[in-house]
Amino acid sequence: MSQLLQRIALEKGTALKGETLLFIDEIQHSSKAMGLIRYFYEELPSLFVICTGSVLDVMMEEQGISFPVGRVEYLYLFPLTFAEFLSAIGEDEAALLFEQVPAPSWAHDHLMRLFRAYMVVGGMPEVVARYREGRDITLCSSVYNSLMTSFSDDVATYASGLASLQVVRRIMEVVPSQVGNRIVFNNFGNTGYRSRESANALRILERAMLLYLCYPTTATSLPLSLRYTKSPRLQFIDTGLLSFSLKLQSALLGPDDLHTIMGGMLCEHVVGQELLASSMRALEKPIFWVRESAQSSAQIDYLETDERRMIPIEVKAGSSGRLRSLHLFMEQSTGDLALRFYDGPIQLDEVSTPTDGTHYRLLSLPLYLASQAKEYAAYFAERAE
Repeated sequence: MSQLLQRIALEKGTALKGETLLFIDEIQHSSKAMGLIRYFYEELPSLFVICTGSVLDVMMEEQGISFPVGRVEYLYLFPLTFAEFLSAIGEDEAALLFEQVPAPSWAHDHLMRLFRAYMVVGGMPEVVARYREGRDITLCSSVYNSLMTSFSDDVATYASGLASLQVVRRIMEVVPSQVGNRIVFNNFGNTGYRSRESANALRILERAMLLYLCYPTTATSLPLSLRYTKSPRLQFIDTGLLSFSLKLQSALLGPDDLHTIMGGMLCEHVVGQELLASSMRALEKPIFWVRESAQSSAQIDYLETDERRMIPIEVKAGSSGRLRSLHLFMEQSTGDLALRFYDGPIQLDEVSTPTDGTHYRLLSLPLYLASQAKEYAAYFAERAE
C-alpha cells in the first residue's frame, strides 16, 4: 500500500498528507484497486478517498469483494433531479422559487414549462450540458444515441457468467417499451425467453442501475412489507432517455395534456424518478400498492412513508371523483392525508369516499414538486393539527 501511495503521489506531483482527497474514477476496471480500498483507512486514515464506478455492485459480487463494516460508505448517484436541472441550465431564480414551501402560485406556469422541458431532456449530465448550450433538444440526439450505445457495450461487463450477452442486450432493447407496466418474466416483452433468462438479465441491469424492479405491497398501515411473489413494475434510469427511446419528445414539446401521452405513463415515471433520487444514502426503490381480488382490483401509483405516516400518491389528472383506487385505500387505511400529482396548482380538498363516506384530505401538487412529497405532506399535516 505504501508503495502504491508513493507512486500516486509521484504521478500527480502531490504529497498525500493532511487533508488530501484521492479521487479514483471507474475503479471497477481494476479488480486489484478495488481490493485495496479497505486498506486506505487502515494505513492512511487521514487521506480522504472517493471511488466511483458504474457497475461496482456487479463487479464486487462476481469477484467476492467485501469491506468491513464502517470502513466504506456508499452513496448512490442518480440522474439530475428537477431542482438540479434548474441550477444546471442557469434557472437560478426558478430554483429559489421551487425551494420555497409552499411554492408561490404565481410561479406555477413558469415552473410547469420548465418541468415539461425536464421531462423531455431528462437528467443525464452530458445531455443537460448540451441542452444548456442553446436550449435546443435536437442538439442532444447524438448524446442520447451515444449513451444508449455505451449501455449496450457495457452489457458485456454486466453479463459475464450470469446470463448470455445476447439475452441481456435483447432485454435491454425492449425495456423502454415495458416501462410503467407490471411485468412477467416469462416471454418478457415478447422476447421468447424463459422466466429464468429474463429475470437474470433484468436483475443484472438493475444492479448496474440502468433500471429498477419495483415490487408492490398490500399493506394499508405501517410497517410495509413487499410482496415479491406479485408482478413488479419497471422504472427506467431516466425519463429523458425513455422519451427519446420511445420517440415521445415531439409530443412532450407540443400542446397535449401530459396525462394523455402514453396514458400518463411518462408522468408516473418522472414522479418515480424524483422519489427514487430523494436520497443518495439508501437505494430505496419506489413502492406501489395493489389489491387484487375477484370482486375488485385496485392500484396506487406510489407509497411513501415517514416516521409517522404512510403517504399514498396518485399521478392523475381530473377530479377527485376519478380516484377510485385511492378512495378504496383510504377506506382501509388509518391515515387522513393523500397526495395527487398533476399539472395543476397546489390545492387542498376535503374528500369523502363514495362507498362509506370516509373523510380524508387530498393534497394536489404540481408534478414538479414530486421530489418534495414528504416535505409538503409534513407542511400541511402540521397546519391541520
